[in-house]
Amino acid sequence: MASPDDLPPYLLGFPGPLRDQLVAAVLSGAKTSTTGLLAEYEAEGEPLPAPGDRAVLVDSDEAGLAVVEVTGVEVLRLADVPLRHALDEGEGYASVAEWRTAHEGFWHSEPVRAVLGDPGYTVDDDTLVVAERFRVTERLVREPRPAEG
Repeated sequence: MASPDDLPPYLLGFPGPLRDQLVAAVLSGAKTSTTGLLAEYEAEGEPLPAPGDRAVLVDSDEAGLAVVEVTGVEVLRLADVPLRHALDEGEGYASVAEWRTAHEGFWHSEPVRAVLGDPGYTVDDDTLVVAERFRVTERLVREPRPAEG
């Protein structure tokens, strides 16, 4: 098995308060799923995650905090994301609609649109997303950077 130093980074959001909030949710055990745009994987030329893939969860300072292992991956329409997945994102969503509103705000942000190379990018029911499940297999440090705000 590869050592943490040999693993790729596991990036949630962009550096800043959101990433630090998401990392804290992973480390607390509240967050065991995440969702990305299939279009973002394609734009960055990144392969989709696969069960068994391991990576190092990093905070906004790029400090490695834990090793995570992908336990499941499903590509599905945005309209088909199930409630269990939304709840397991660990961000306090009570419904898929609430989860979707928050994610649309992120996916319609300038940084995401810049990655996609489309300043007018928007999602709809048929947008394909990558629903990923993961688990922490190893803690690398005790305390994450405190979330701001």
